[in-house]
Amino acid sequence: MPVMRTITRVAKQMAQSPVCGCQISVMPIRSIGFSPRQVPSDASFHSVSFSETDHPRVLITGGLGQLGVGLAKLLRKRYGKNNVILSDIRKPPDSVFYSGPFIYSDILDYKNLREIVVNNRITWLIHYSALLSAVGEANVPLARAVNITGLHNILDIAAEHGLRLFVPSTIGAFGPTSPRNPTPDLCVQRPRTIYGVSKVHAELMGEYYHYRYGLDFRCLRYPGIISADSQPGGGTTDYAVQIFHDAIKTGRFMCNLKPDTRLPMMYIDDCLRATLEVMEAPAPSLTMRTYNINAMSFTPEELAIEVQKHMPELEVVYDVDAVRQAIADSWPMNFDDSNARKDWGWKHDFDMAELVTTMLNYLNSGRLAIQAN
Repeated sequence: MPVMRTITRVAKQMAQSPVCGCQISVMPIRSIGFSPRQVPSDASFHSVSFSETDHPRVLITGGLGQLGVGLAKLLRKRYGKNNVILSDIRKPPDSVFYSGPFIYSDILDYKNLREIVVNNRITWLIHYSALLSAVGEANVPLARAVNITGLHNILDIAAEHGLRLFVPSTIGAFGPTSPRNPTPDLCVQRPRTIYGVSKVHAELMGEYYHYRYGLDFRCLRYPGIISADSQPGGGTTDYAVQIFHDAIKTGRFMCNLKPDTRLPMMYIDDCLRATLEVMEAPAPSLTMRTYNINAMSFTPEELAIEVQKHMPELEVVYDVDAVRQAIADSWPMNFDDSNARKDWGWKHDFDMAELVTTMLNYLNSGRLAIQAN
């Protein structure tokens, strides 16, 4: 056993070394050969699995987007403020910066991202960094870098450190040859946008890493997400957010989709709760790695009529954007989310009427507060 004695002696010397300013525990030697990257074998000594902690340690990439801030608030309430770290490449507003841990993170910088995971003992990784549909079509090289190369970094780091990884997918992962009403979990996809292609790539790579490396990969295909506390971010479904802002500010809304364009939608509270529930679901209950989730399905005309019940003076005009319309016409009209409801008990709370009432109440209260100040 001279080799083992030598290794043990070296490990003890490392533990006593003052170079890093911290104490290193001597742990049993084990192989982490499942990682697709060639990395030092002691890297995983700094990571702690979910089973060894009272709460997960969560990192959210792309955290300043439509969903990241809301999810961080939900997770911090459940797991504690300091257990959830928001990250992005942009400067956060004061309200976000002082609400809990925030760090700069570029998903294209593998070394920096890996250091964040190791130094903060991350056990869950929520990967929201992505360029959305219309923005992605305007800058395909950037979308390819962020949505695909960035994903590869995330997958490798998650596999290396045994993380539970969530990557959202989208209605954009389907294409014109997919069944549209309803669209099942498993069918022909073939999207025609770089955003959609990158999300199909993410679904398949995540499933591959699950079976090849044992990665605990979880994915939900989001419908169009509607929220009051964020501005539209360049997605094709963002008309359903813009209408509320314009109704409050100007009383006139110009829609860039045809009035009869039906798409699946969801209020943000349902979306965030679904994300939490699928992350907490016991692994044996999951029969697949990627699930559709849905709440409602409507057209711009139907949404406008519902808004006009509260604001009859709202004027709605249609100035169709050819790019966005072509994208919408290739997407599902309605999601079949029966597997999510069966496997882990998914159930939405908000229908269209409640969505409209909630959005208008929220935005009106904000406007009144600004006027009062």
